[in-house]
Amino acid sequence: MAGIPTSIDKTLTALTAEDYVCGRDLGTVVFLALKLGKPLFLEGEAGVGKTEIAKAVSAALGRRLIRLQCYEGLDAASAIYEWNFAAQMIAIRTAEASGGADRDALKAELFSQDYLIRRPLLQAMEPHAEGPPVLLIDEVDRTDEPFEAFLLEALSDFQVTIPEIGTVSAVEPPIVILTSNRTREVHDALKRRCLYHWVDYPNFEREVEILHARVPDSAATLTREIVAFVQGLRGEDLFKNPGVAETIDWARCLIALDAVALSPDVVSDTLGALLKYQDDISRIAGSEAMRILNQARSQLAQVS
Repeated sequence: MAGIPTSIDKTLTALTAEDYVCGRDLGTVVFLALKLGKPLFLEGEAGVGKTEIAKAVSAALGRRLIRLQCYEGLDAASAIYEWNFAAQMIAIRTAEASGGADRDALKAELFSQDYLIRRPLLQAMEPHAEGPPVLLIDEVDRTDEPFEAFLLEALSDFQVTIPEIGTVSAVEPPIVILTSNRTREVHDALKRRCLYHWVDYPNFEREVEILHARVPDSAATLTREIVAFVQGLRGEDLFKNPGVAETIDWARCLIALDAVALSPDVVSDTLGALLKYQDDISRIAGSEAMRILNQARSQLAQVS
């Protein structure tokens, strides 16, 4: 288990060791969140690496990563715990079959730790041998306002309540990272509990660094062509711009096809790795792909 980094530079080094390449601004807010024990709220377009930050921090510190994937209709109980109803029914049938079951004793047994299924928030509050875990509350913008209100209390006191058992408080608060794709505005009250950072698309050089780290088999020339083309795509009027995750996926696809350079045919054949909407693919395939590719090569020639 690694300790909390003692400086911004050491934070950046720890993240880089886990193949997460980022700028000093993001490294600074991660360092401050760890040092101050504050939740970190990361907002940005899908695919820019928000979730990967939590994974990198977890791996760098040697802590368990606990992920709460948010969705519409998620409520507090589903995020904290549930009872193992199947096992409880078996215990009830067994007690009835044996006869003379003590109702109070049976009730106490049914609502004990043995039948409790721990969901992410409860898991994060419990002690862990390796130290407080990293709790990733992913895509919090998909939930509704009542769940946000519950999170306010949970993140303020770092405790949750199970009516049948009582209140569970974290001996050591977990490292909390929340992400949002900004499909809706998250309430200011929740953001105020956190350190905030907008995770943007990387510039050309940083995206090249990321690709070198994540797809080391990609030749330097091909890597630069890939990044130049993807960044050109982001300047188009698309329904959904490709994120860094799509850049990495596309590079891996091209390596699997033994591509050594981009060509109009290869680009058109593999656009599904970059673009996830048919309207976008139809718009870019063919002559538009050729135009963006030529533009990317022209920019690379000017840089070199």
